[in-house]
Amino acid sequence: MDINVQELKQKIDNGEEFVFIDVRETHEYEEFNLGAKLIPLGDIATAISDLEEHKEAEVIVHCRSGARSGMAQQLLIEAGFKNVRNVTGGVLAWQENFGG
Repeated sequence: MDINVQELKQKIDNGEEFVFIDVRETHEYEEFNLGAKLIPLGDIATAISDLEEHKEAEVIVHCRSGARSGMAQQLLIEAGFKNVRNVTGGVLAWQENFGG
C-alpha cells in the first residue's frame, strides 16, 4: 500500500514510529533529504539482512519520484517484509507541497 506526502508529513509531525528509507543516490540525498536512512536502491538487496528485525514494522520507502522506491518496495515484500509503503511522487511531491 502506498502513502502520499500529506500522510507521511502527518506521521512525521506526530512522531509516529516507522522505518524510513531513502533509496536515492548519495548526491541526491546530500542536496535534499527528509531525514530517512539512506540506502541507495542498488544496495537494498545487501541491506535486507540489516533490516530483518523490521519485517513486521511499517517500512516507508521513498526516492525522487516514486519509481525507484517502488522497486525497493517490491524487493522488501519479496524478502518477507509485511508492511512496506512507497511514497507516491517522492521528493518531488514533497517539495511541491511543502517546499524545501
